[in-house]
Amino acid sequence: MGIVFKQSLNNSIITYLGFGLGALNTLVLYLQFMDPEYYGLLQVVLSASVVLMPLLAFGVPNTLVKFYSGFNDSKSTDGFLTLMLFLPLALMLPIAGITYVVNDAIGSFLSKENPIVKDYVWHIFLIAMVMAYFEVFYAWARVHMKSVFGNFMKEIFGRVGQTTLLVLLYFKVISVTSFIDGLVIVYILRMLVMKLYAYRLHRPRLVFDFPENTPKILVYSALIILGGSVAIVLLEIDKVMINQFIKIENVAYYSVASFIALVIAVPSRSMHQITYPLTAELLNRKDAVGLKRLYQKSSLTLYVISGLLFVLIFLNLDDLYKLLPDAYRHGYFIFVWLGLAKLYDALLGNNNSILYNSDYYRAVLFMGVFLAIVTVLLNVWLIPAYGLDGAAIASFLAFFIYNTVKLVYVKMKFNILPFTKETIAVTLLMIGTVLVFYFVTLPFHPILNIMIKGLGISLLYVGVVYKFKISEDVYQVLNGLFGKKGE
Repeated sequence: MGIVFKQSLNNSIITYLGFGLGALNTLVLYLQFMDPEYYGLLQVVLSASVVLMPLLAFGVPNTLVKFYSGFNDSKSTDGFLTLMLFLPLALMLPIAGITYVVNDAIGSFLSKENPIVKDYVWHIFLIAMVMAYFEVFYAWARVHMKSVFGNFMKEIFGRVGQTTLLVLLYFKVISVTSFIDGLVIVYILRMLVMKLYAYRLHRPRLVFDFPENTPKILVYSALIILGGSVAIVLLEIDKVMINQFIKIENVAYYSVASFIALVIAVPSRSMHQITYPLTAELLNRKDAVGLKRLYQKSSLTLYVISGLLFVLIFLNLDDLYKLLPDAYRHGYFIFVWLGLAKLYDALLGNNNSILYNSDYYRAVLFMGVFLAIVTVLLNVWLIPAYGLDGAAIASFLAFFIYNTVKLVYVKMKFNILPFTKETIAVTLLMIGTVLVFYFVTLPFHPILNIMIKGLGISLLYVGVVYKFKISEDVYQVLNGLFGKKGE
């Protein structure tokens, strides 16, 4: 876990810096500089792009990670990389043609409840396309165990671009329409920079003599589209479907609560950048002992950190919402449902990596397609009935079912579980911390309340983790920090 924890720590620092910028944008600048209607429009465009992206990527990012380590000579490696470069075009070009022909029909469907969306079909496609190739080049770097720069581009570059555009919008240098056009340019630049970095690590030679296992690679890529699409549908479809049933400004309100819950997923996002290729390597070596160790350690480490974040946010949510405009203050239950879903995700550790890099990915992908359909149906049922809370409940139920299926399947096929006795200890610690601080209210300014209460929560939680050595990896980091202070 040394390389895992080191790069995960670097990625976590970068990702939290990115989330700091995201918080500035989401909780301050967007709320002050952009009307909820246009903020909702922007979220619909981005969410629809993210939903479309796995299809345009043709499963290449996952395929690159799974198969790259299996090539030992430069000719087969270059042939494989050439295939990975051109494969996304197999779907991008036809979908671009379809979009051109039926642009009006797509726009009418997306703007059924909110006409403002109709003119942004091409923005959705372009952003999805460059997102897809960004992920290809990011995977290109990750197979060389270089995840930090790509994480910087993913988490910080785009948000700095958004901040710049928001400032220009505030000073009326650009309009809202120009803002969305500018955002497309930011995503294009991000992809091009990532491409240059990936090529610096390994400059490709175009070799059209593809590897002998190309049919297997193509089948995996085609099927992994389903897996990537399922994960994205579970994450983003709620915002797209809110647009289909209720006024678009509600997407803005939901996005703020969703962003707050997404903070819990930062450690998972950081660690998965490096555990994914490591898991693929362990599976290729058939190292069952190493796989179990990585599964349990990644689960415990993520559960400890994400558990602290959930407790910190949950216990300070009232003060946090007092800092937001009135229209955005009704997301308490949205956070709870989405936060619990993210916490369950963390508990599964590198479960996704095991499944998508194993020979059992086909069955899980088809299960995922079924659950994606269930997710859509849950949203169709719950959003009209319960509004934004209904969207959050639908997302929680979808994640709960999906994660439980994956958990059981890994147990059946590999006979391993991520849980240890320390998992129970962390759960009890979270419950105990909530019971201690839930009824504590402070009379000061919300920011001061959050700082004081957050410090107390952190001292109790981290102190117990350190005292009882609940997580070996977390203990080592804390011991290093405390040791330096004591010298």
